[in-house]
Parts: sequence; C-alpha cells; structure tokens
Amino acid sequence: MTTEAFVTLVVFLFPLAYSPGPGNAFFAAIGATRGVRAAVPALAGYHLATVVVTLLIGLSVGVTVLTNPIVSRVLSVVGSIYILWIASRFLRAAWARTRNSAVPGQATPATKVGFWAGAVVLLVNPKAYSIIAVMFMQFLRPPLNDDVLAVIVITTVFTVNNVIAFIAWAALGRALTALFRSERSQRVIDYLFAAMLLGVAIWMIVPVFT
Repeated sequence: MTTEAFVTLVVFLFPLAYSPGPGNAFFAAIGATRGVRAAVPALAGYHLATVVVTLLIGLSVGVTVLTNPIVSRVLSVVGSIYILWIASRFLRAAWARTRNSAVPGQATPATKVGFWAGAVVLLVNPKAYSIIAVMFMQFLRPPLNDDVLAVIVITTVFTVNNVIAFIAWAALGRALTALFRSERSQRVIDYLFAAMLLGVAIWMIVPVFT
C-alpha cells in the first residue's frame, strides 16, 4: 500500500469510527459507569472479533454468507435484542441507585461488561460487515485483490483506528460522570446511556422491516 493510499484510508475511516454508532455508544456507556480501565476487557473482545471478521471478509472467506439477506436480518434481530439487554442493565443500575439513595453509605453495584460482551457487539452488528465490505471494495483493488499483506495492513489500520476512537468515547463518558458527581446525576447518566443504547437497538432492527 502506498503512502497516499494509506492516508486516504485513514481519512475514509475517521468519520466512521468517531461519529456516533453502536460501538461508540457501548463504550461511552462503559466509560461513564465503570471507567476507561474497566472498558479494556470489552475493548479486547470487540477488536479481536474485528480482526477476525475483517480478515475473513478481506480474504473473501464467508462473504457470500455474510451478504445473504436472511443472515443479515437474523444478525439485526439478534444484535438489537442483545443491545436491549445491555440497556436494561444500565436501567437496573439507575433503579438500584434510586433504592440505595435512601440508605446512606450503601454502594450501587457496577454494571459489569466484559470480553465476550464486547465481542458479541461486533459479531451481531450487520452494519459493521457492510462498512468492512465497502472499505475493501474501495481500497483492495487490482492488482492488490489477491495480496494477503494488503488485507493485513488494511485490517490493522481499521482496527487501530477503532481502538483509538472507542477509548476516546469511553474517556468522554467518564468525563461526563466526573462532571456530574451527585447520586442524582449518576442516575440521569445511567438513564441517558440506556436511552442511547435503546436508540442503537432500534437503528439496528429497522432494516429488517424496510
């Protein structure tokens, strides 16, 4: 890959990684409720899955299956249900804060989201497959279409860009929590991120019915 192509790839990926989406909302919520360091296991799961899926698509392994409309719909439904489940955990955390506010000194259990949760968020997101496919269509052109090294480079750039973006979103979520330290504010933040995840779930399920 030439330097020009590399720069173009980074420019292409920047808005996709940093604009609001399922992954960003997910990691911002973890950062807000548990901190950036606590998001590391989910980050590892998400991006290990990213590497595997991106390599498979780049090497044209399983592309036919992933582009099957039935598979896409199933992924949308499963993904939406899973995101709703995560949103429910933030709602439960908010309700727990409400109950515990009546008992001075009683801590609210943290919402735990780990390695496998991060991996599943990527695996059940059909939009991620579409973005990866478009990326390879744009940047893996002849004579590079059979170049394994080119696939690895594109996969690495894509993954590292996402890692940086999601850490930034997790830090943003944590900064929001630090800005509003009261128990009431913490409840509002829990409800806010639950609502964001609910919006993501709706966004994922809409294509099934259109």
